[in-house]
Amino acid sequence: MAKAAKLEAAEDAAKEEIKAPVEETEAPKEAPKEEAPAEAEEKFAKSGKKSKKHIEEVKAEEERQAKKVEKAEKDAEAAKKPKGAAPKVRPLIERRGKKYQAAHKEIDRTKTYSLKDAVALAIKTSPVKFDATLEAHVRLGVDPRQADQNIRTTIVLPNGNGKTVRVAVFAPLDEAKKAKAAGADIAEDEEFLKQLEKGTIDFDVLISTPQYMPKLGKFARLLGPKGLMPNPKAGTVTADVAKAVKEAKAGKVEYRVDKQSIVHIGLGKVSFGEAKLLANAETFFNSLKNQKPASLKGQYVKSIYLTTTMGPSVPVENLYN
Repeated sequence: MAKAAKLEAAEDAAKEEIKAPVEETEAPKEAPKEEAPAEAEEKFAKSGKKSKKHIEEVKAEEERQAKKVEKAEKDAEAAKKPKGAAPKVRPLIERRGKKYQAAHKEIDRTKTYSLKDAVALAIKTSPVKFDATLEAHVRLGVDPRQADQNIRTTIVLPNGNGKTVRVAVFAPLDEAKKAKAAGADIAEDEEFLKQLEKGTIDFDVLISTPQYMPKLGKFARLLGPKGLMPNPKAGTVTADVAKAVKEAKAGKVEYRVDKQSIVHIGLGKVSFGEAKLLANAETFFNSLKNQKPASLKGQYVKSIYLTTTMGPSVPVENLYN
């Protein structure tokens, strides 16, 4: 019995040993994983419609057109929506101060005033507490782009303009001494250039002799934008610096037409009184009349207004009709 049991156990062990390799051979082998093929690189032509640059431009243009269409659709939808009531905006005169509104009511806008009446009315309607300046604003029919119609000159107001003018003179030493005696605030030679190099400007008017003008050339960017560069038309480039200083101190002012063909000038302080301001105004308008260009065919003066600082404007009848 024992031998039979041992034989059966040996047979079973032999069967198991034979069965294992058979099962391994019969089991399906897993196929090796294939690597994903690399993406084919897109090929472009060096130039033409198939070039990379052209394709990118086409895509960008398509995106731009799509955005344009989308925006148009949104605008169309927004236009269909009912709009609210328009905001109420008060007239400009109602947004002014009470004193200005009261002064404005004293001026008849349906007519123009004589120069004398306009000066008196402008003084009367000045709404400020400080000593305001009487201003003249004249719209001309000239073209400032034309050289012969670009009006620019100076006048000496008989009663001054009420401003304290600081005059500087850049001239040889002997001429500088004469200018100092005539009332110049600054009259120096090389020392004056040193001040300009530092960017120091302590004057309102600069007068120079013709031979010294080349030395001021390098300071054109400093003086030009401030309107301080000496100019023969303004009378600030002259050989007689003493006379120029006296005129500047006496109330010599420059006026010129701007890009909108308008001349602006201050005629003096309200405290001068009607008579002195009228004399200054007449001097200015006589000078303006003499500046009429010979090439001008149309109307010279289109409108004239007088006003004070922060005050309402007074229409003046055309003095040149």
